[in-house]
Amino acid sequence: MRITFALAATAVLALSGLPAAAEYARIQSKSDFVAAVNGKRLTRPLVNLQVTPGGAIAGKGAAWQITGSWSWKGGYFCRTLVWGGKDLGYNCQVVMRDGAKIRFTSDKGAGESAVLTLR
Repeated sequence: MRITFALAATAVLALSGLPAAAEYARIQSKSDFVAAVNGKRLTRPLVNLQVTPGGAIAGKGAAWQITGSWSWKGGYFCRTLVWGGKDLGYNCQVVMRDGAKIRFTSDKGAGESAVLTLR
């Protein structure tokens, strides 16, 4: 089973629907993204990740380790990710935030989305 983790995010992140009334705003810059995630964990059921300002992604998804790296390119969060030994490859994602919720949408916004909570 292939799980897209958009974070980070992504990322090996379980898929999620969005509330209809969400007020998500796009994160446009690396500095805004770092300000949002710095020192925080990105969580959802069975997922617990950290995305560091230095470009690392680490944590767990289900019972498996998640590792990767990220950069900010042209307004997108671009990451490589390995989940439980499986290389999920490179993907650039749109990042949006609504308070403590952060949403990653793969394929530059054209793919699947995952919502995580910033803790």
